[in-house]
Amino acid sequence: MNYYTHETAIIDEGCTIGNNTKIWHFSHIMPNCRIGEGCNIGQNVVVSPDVILGDNVKVQNNVSIYTGVVCENDVFLGPSMVFTNVINPRSAVNRKNEYKKTIVKKGASIGANATIVCGNDIGEYSFIGAGTVVVKEVKPYALVVGNPARQIGWVSEYGHKLEFDNDGVAKCKESDQTYQLIENQVKRIN
Repeated sequence: MNYYTHETAIIDEGCTIGNNTKIWHFSHIMPNCRIGEGCNIGQNVVVSPDVILGDNVKVQNNVSIYTGVVCENDVFLGPSMVFTNVINPRSAVNRKNEYKKTIVKKGASIGANATIVCGNDIGEYSFIGAGTVVVKEVKPYALVVGNPARQIGWVSEYGHKLEFDNDGVAKCKESDQTYQLIENQVKRIN
């Protein structure tokens, strides 16, 4: 075992956990989860069966990650954010065969207390503001806030708001990476 788990954490059978991952107090990793290398699973986190987390995923305290969620590498999940996995849950109706998949792409950040309604993928390096309720797909590099979520701009891979010039070019103030905005899509060009 090349990962750390606090004595109060529970890890069910069939899980694979990568090197240098840390699982903290009162967290529960349910059966058949795959957790990559260098992840940090905060206090009181529930990771439901068959969830996949890539490398270097940071999960803050009190997060629920339900079956059907896949987080690629370098994803940040803020405190008390939550995913759903059924569109129309009812206590008396078993809908486990209706779980919808949600993919959080590489480098995306989801803020504290945000809710991601199932079936809505989160684009790479996008930034979901605290308390946001996501009810549709989020584009790569998009900055979204509110309930329901609305896009208010674009961010760099370092999480800084991008200001595009008349040619549709912007530079990250921290990294000096350059980005191009073409037809309402952003991509990094260096």
